[in-house]
Amino acid sequence: MITHGAEYSEPRKFSVVEKALPTIREQDVLVSYGKHDSALASGVCGTDLHIHDGEFGARFPLVPGHETVGEVAAFGSNVRGFEIGDRVVADNSEICGHCFYCRRGKELLCENFIAHGVMVDGGFVGYARYPAYRVFKFKNFSDVDAALLEPASCAAHGLDKIAPQMGSRVLLFGAGPTGLILAQPLLQNGRCHMVIAAPAGVKMELAKSLDAADEYVELPRDSQASAARMEELAADHPYGFDIVVEATGNSEILQNAINFVTKGGKLVVYRVYGDEDLVSLSPNKIVKEEINVIGSFSRVYKFPAAIAYLDERRVKVEGIVNKVFKHEEWQDCLDAMKSKFVIKAAIVFD
Repeated sequence: MITHGAEYSEPRKFSVVEKALPTIREQDVLVSYGKHDSALASGVCGTDLHIHDGEFGARFPLVPGHETVGEVAAFGSNVRGFEIGDRVVADNSEICGHCFYCRRGKELLCENFIAHGVMVDGGFVGYARYPAYRVFKFKNFSDVDAALLEPASCAAHGLDKIAPQMGSRVLLFGAGPTGLILAQPLLQNGRCHMVIAAPAGVKMELAKSLDAADEYVELPRDSQASAARMEELAADHPYGFDIVVEATGNSEILQNAINFVTKGGKLVVYRVYGDEDLVSLSPNKIVKEEINVIGSFSRVYKFPAAIAYLDERRVKVEGIVNKVFKHEEWQDCLDAMKSKFVIKAAIVFD
């Protein structure tokens, strides 16, 4: 059987191609996108823009798509607990279980880490296979909203890394999907005051509609005016913040973000940056003020938590995906992702 999907032959060069169905192993689940009645989806995020340029460890040829939602089409002989037609979301990562880091219980740092949609084919095609232990059933939200389960699981991992304490003051730069999804569990797990700082526009308006913060600071897009507003923000909070999250992917904002961290606080690096991006941080400031710099990448075993948070509406995601495309419209999707009017896009199949 043949299916179709968007495939890169090399960075920035892609086309819609015919693909043979993956061969499923005895421990695999074959996930279908669009075979049944509903329009199933794969989310698109900033990481896909880096993959388009050949960054983030992308390996070609490659079918992208790492935020995948589909239905069970088949499964291997050793798989239990699934039925044909189950609506599922897939964790795009596979780990080896036997390398130096896996044997120390740090699977996310696996030396043989494989990411679907980055290193091997992902979800922008009619069918994809995943190990059964990386596939999770869900029921109570739409296919498009379910595409946000992958970033929500990253937020669950981020919350574990941050480990907020009661009474924490939080500043989060950025009102994009990843920032808005992380802001909500931070609101519920220790914060006494949450500030989101981002440019005015549809993303900030969505942040307000989701009640994602206590205070919203709109940053002008003009660099001088933005710098002046940042000075006002610092003056309004002279002791800084216990937790400062950089969720824009802008290295200049990251470099400045440390100036908003209170003594003994935490600076959280929470986005994907360009491979050539560098920042300069004062080691004396980090040492003397005992600032913790935390990186949070991907997730391990956090899909059940993410599903529970969305299912119970502890994390609200309605409206985050505000534009959908077919896989043959991938160039249009890429162009739209660079627009300030798109909060998050998804590829849908019907």
